[in-house]
Amino acid sequence: MIARGDSLVMLGSCFAQYMGERLSGEGFDVVVNPLGTLFNPFSIDATVQAALSAGTSSFPLFEAEEMDHREWRCWWANTRWKANTREELEQRLRAAYGSLGAALRTAQHLVVTLGTNVCYRLGDGLVVTNCQRQPDRLFTEWRASLDEVINCLDGMVSRLLAVNPSLQLLFTVSPYRYHKYGYHQSQLSKAVLLLAEDAVMARHPDSCSYFPAYEILLDELRDYVWYAPDKHHPAPAAIDIIYDKFKRTCIQSQP
Repeated sequence: MIARGDSLVMLGSCFAQYMGERLSGEGFDVVVNPLGTLFNPFSIDATVQAALSAGTSSFPLFEAEEMDHREWRCWWANTRWKANTREELEQRLRAAYGSLGAALRTAQHLVVTLGTNVCYRLGDGLVVTNCQRQPDRLFTEWRASLDEVINCLDGMVSRLLAVNPSLQLLFTVSPYRYHKYGYHQSQLSKAVLLLAEDAVMARHPDSCSYFPAYEILLDELRDYVWYAPDKHHPAPAAIDIIYDKFKRTCIQSQP
């Protein structure tokens, strides 16, 4: 259970952002996706690894061509992380990852929200967090298998517990529907994530638990009225309901 004075880190899809913003609005000490939204487990794990080794890690930077200038960006961060020089961007990223690493080492809770097992890789195999509006020809789409996702998450949990043994991890799956892959493929992707999270919780039963955000929207609410006009994102009213259930299930009531 999350106590009022506990510190939290929330990493993952836009749904993690929704929940984190509500927690922050109620006065909780929470860090939410400081490098940007993270959709797949490999991007989340890369963020965790970079944060825990911020003093020594290198970042996958590249120089992007804009209409009237060139700028440096990072494949592991969203588009707001950019600078005129490589050195400037490295300095900013090192500070951001360092702050996240400090938060992960001291937090009582980490909420991880997975969105999809679909990843985009560069030619050297690097999984990118954000395609940075670069040409499609640079990327290969990769659908990670169940075993690959399990191994990724299990390794991430082990790394975190090695530096913060009392950390409690709460896994969720985003209820966002990935229509770009087709609804059947979106469901298969969610199934891989659900099975992987279940397997990792079985390996770390004292440290990992699950909150059914995905199931609340699809199985309890079960109507398009609970979706935003795009019919893919949950509507604000649905987020409010899920957050209320999250509070009643995962947050200690005040005496």
